[in-house]
Amino acid sequence: MAFVQPFPLAAPPPPTKQTFGPDLAVRLICPECRDPNPNIVEEFGSGDLVCGNCGLVLGDRIVDTRSEWRTFANDEGDDPSRVGAAMDPLLDGHEQLDTVISFRDGGSGIARELQRAASRSQSSRSERNLMSAFRLISSWCDQFTLPKTISDIAKQLYKRSDEEKLLRGKNLEAVIAACIFIACRQAKVPRTFREICDLTHVSKKTLGQCYKALEQAFNLTPGAQAQASSSSANAPSATGAEDLLIRYCNHLDLPPNVQPICADIIKEARKHGIADGRSPVSIAGGAIYFTCHLLGKPKSAREISLVAGVSEGTIRLVYRLYYAEKEKLVKEEWIASGKANMDSLPFDNVAK
Repeated sequence: MAFVQPFPLAAPPPPTKQTFGPDLAVRLICPECRDPNPNIVEEFGSGDLVCGNCGLVLGDRIVDTRSEWRTFANDEGDDPSRVGAAMDPLLDGHEQLDTVISFRDGGSGIARELQRAASRSQSSRSERNLMSAFRLISSWCDQFTLPKTISDIAKQLYKRSDEEKLLRGKNLEAVIAACIFIACRQAKVPRTFREICDLTHVSKKTLGQCYKALEQAFNLTPGAQAQASSSSANAPSATGAEDLLIRYCNHLDLPPNVQPICADIIKEARKHGIADGRSPVSIAGGAIYFTCHLLGKPKSAREISLVAGVSEGTIRLVYRLYYAEKEKLVKEEWIASGKANMDSLPFDNVAK
């Protein structure tokens, strides 16, 4: 029997690199009506894909890729362009987009002349000053992590002072700092003079002069010290020490029960006339020092002074006044419940 030698098999071709792409033959058909020419409607209001014939929802979470404005081409012409920031209603429709001409003109000197001509034709000097002041207010409020409501109030105050020429000749930065300080008070987000001065690099004396002028012109609520001495004992000041407690306690990493007890102690001290005439910052620092030792969670005067921005001696001075009247400030239910212990209050600071 003869054997036949088979022909050798050819080697397989080398594998080719597979490429993937969308299958253009795939169509979305409604499984309910099975129309070969489906009428699929994208409802961007609800984010759904809906069959236009039977109303079956085919998909959800559709991203709206259309423009964010409505266009009436027959009435208004071309589509509006989204260029620049949002319009500011305080600028009364002034042009808020700047066109800057480059200095690079090949050494001919024409660019500088064009810049001067463009700056004269674009807007007046008062409009440019107003826009630069608004930009500075927004920048400082962002650095201070203040909400937009405070920025808007400060812009309104500055615009009114600029229109009425209340602070003519004063430094622009000082006027803006005073407007931000007043806006913080009106929005119930008070900031101290020291904090505003550290942010704006304006001296405390200049800031105080601008604030007093705006306070009289706008007929605002008088300051904390004036109101504390002239009004009744139960009436809180515009920037009371209670308003500063939340931020100070958060920076000191104190438990949540410290702040309400500290606020009650400040109210009782005001009712009995203890530490009257002191600044809200000093009262807040001394009250925190007193409350922390009372609750058995002591904080040093140095730690509190770094947060409140007052000296350690001032904090200890307020503490001495509170310690001398501690029976009037500490409630009996705090001691009965075990929250407070007056024996934990240090006596060494009082003897000095």
